[in-house]
Amino acid sequence: MNRTAVAYYRVSTKRQGRSGLGLEAQREAVARFAAQEGLEVVAEYTEVETGKGSDALERRPQLAAAIEKAKRLGAVVMVAKLDRLSRDVHFISGLMRSRVRFVVTELGADADPFMLHVYAALAEKERTLIAQRTKAALAAAKACGVKLGNPKGAQHLKGRGNREAVEAVSQGAQDRAQMLAGVLEDLRAQGITSANAMAKALNSQGIATARGGQWTARGVLNVLERLNG
Repeated sequence: MNRTAVAYYRVSTKRQGRSGLGLEAQREAVARFAAQEGLEVVAEYTEVETGKGSDALERRPQLAAAIEKAKRLGAVVMVAKLDRLSRDVHFISGLMRSRVRFVVTELGADADPFMLHVYAALAEKERTLIAQRTKAALAAAKACGVKLGNPKGAQHLKGRGNREAVEAVSQGAQDRAQMLAGVLEDLRAQGITSANAMAKALNSQGIATARGGQWTARGVLNVLERLNG
């Protein structure tokens, strides 16, 4: 059995690509998995995207090159997490038709193409539900006369006795925290553990707060409290 692998890494912005934030964690995950499974990483390809909507091979030249290299060598394409390939189930389906085996370290060596489809579909559904709940939260807040972006919005809603709106806003914040859980975990793996350092790392990656602003240590602590609550 061929025990070679082609590693593929993806980061979302040029700044993140230069700084290595996220990228180093992916490399470590791939190297650790390869050692455990007795695989030799013979080539590495890194995609640095500058915006959204890049779920197409013509806009992912490094992924296309990784697939071609794997075909020539009879190797697998290895990624740290499924979302490093894509967050779109249809794009994942297209990749499976390339006749190259994809290995996702977080899912294990036994995850076959069917399982990858299932995980991608579940992730896509979860994002849709999160977007719907967030939209509902904003609509409920607006209906109660809350100025969006007001940090005292939830308290204002409570004063009006609108329990549904309060719950919607709270759920939206919880969903946002869950979306950041993986990012914060990656930062911890890199030794970035203080709230202040995490805030700087999130800002350097171009990840905005729910209101589109810059992260502070207090904002990070609020997210961590929600995740640990």
